[in-house]
Order: sequence, then C-alpha cells, then structure tokens
Amino acid sequence: MDYPELREKIAQAGRVLCANGQDDLTRGHVSARLPDNPDLFLMKPHSVGLDELTPECLLTINLDGNVVAGDGRRHSEAFIHTEVYRERSDVQSVLHTHPTYCVALSASGQPMRPVSQPAALFHQSLGLFEDTIFLIRTPELGQGVARALADNRAVILKHHGIVCTGTSVEEAVIGAIMLENAAMIQLTADASGNRAEAFPDDDIAKLRDALGKQEQFVINFDYLVRRLR
Repeated sequence: MDYPELREKIAQAGRVLCANGQDDLTRGHVSARLPDNPDLFLMKPHSVGLDELTPECLLTINLDGNVVAGDGRRHSEAFIHTEVYRERSDVQSVLHTHPTYCVALSASGQPMRPVSQPAALFHQSLGLFEDTIFLIRTPELGQGVARALADNRAVILKHHGIVCTGTSVEEAVIGAIMLENAAMIQLTADASGNRAEAFPDDDIAKLRDALGKQEQFVINFDYLVRRLR
C-alpha cells in the first residue's frame, strides 16, 4: 500500500475529528496531497463515517475530481478539495465538516471576533462563503469556496459548515477544532448581553503567530490521538 504513514494519519484525523464534535453522520471529509505528486490527493470515501476511516479505504483523486485509485464511492463535494488544492500550492490538507457552533455563528450574521485564544488563530485569516447553502457538487461552486478562502487559513460556509486547510493534516484538524471552540466561546459570550473590549490587533497577532507554529499542531494532534486509546 502506497503512502502508509500518510494514510494512517488521515485515518487518525477522522477519529480525532469525530471524537471532538466534528462528525455529522457520514458527512464531512478530510484529504491530504500526495507528497511526491501535488496533482493527486488521498480522501475519505462516501458513505463512511469519519470514525470508520481506515488507511485502506482512502481514495486517490486527481484535480479534475476523478478517482484514480481505490474502490469506494467518491464524495460529491470532492470539488471543495480539488479547487482549493488547485488555487493554493501551499495547502497540503483540506477538511470540510459541519460543526454546530460554527454553523450557528454563520447563521447569526456576526463575524468571528478575537474574543478568545482559539479565535486569535483565525484573526484576519477567515473567509466567508455565501453563494449557497447547497452541497458543493460542481467545480464552479468549488471555485467559489476557493475564492472565499483566498489566502486565509479557513472559510465558513454560511448555514453549512467549514473548510479548514493546513500545511499538514495535523494543522487542518487542530485548526478545525480550534475554530469550533472559538465560535462556541463567542456565542456563549454574546448570550450574556455584554461585550468586552478586544485586545489590540498587534497583541492578537502575536498570539496568532505563536499558536500557528507547526510544532504546536503536531503536539496537540498527537495528544488527541493518544486520548483515543
């Protein structure tokens, strides 16, 4: 089996996401580029829960959305991944989930504010896709998501879910978990009816840069994998 370590990492990612509130029946998906071929990526198949992912079940897909290896059914929303990879050569992993608080925040019409440490990671690095609530089933809609993502870390799909990216699987997964935590904290704080003043942008940017170090993503991902045992 080719790329055994990367396959295992994606399978771990699925279980970590599921264990941390990112599951929605069999919906949601995670992928990673092949290290020696940026025009191909491994991706979760259709009809499989995130917690059911195995290294063997992953599909190899090209940037046109065609399955080139693997026996499973391809997700109809594979175009989220193809178009983000096409536009962002720096991105090595993409995931799409439907976390409750992020969807609720998008429905509130409020932007994410830097009211917590998790939110600082996305300060000035969070896009918004508003074209449709429907599934991203065409290259054109995938291109819309990629445009909304731009050079940001993640994008919220209004009334739908999130797309989170990373230079590694670990970064994409921990980013998605932190984004949901940030949305939960903001909605909880807003429910109090009071709004405290945020810290200055340079203070928030300093924290964002500290939280965004690859070592931190790997440490926290490995910790969450250990918690599954």
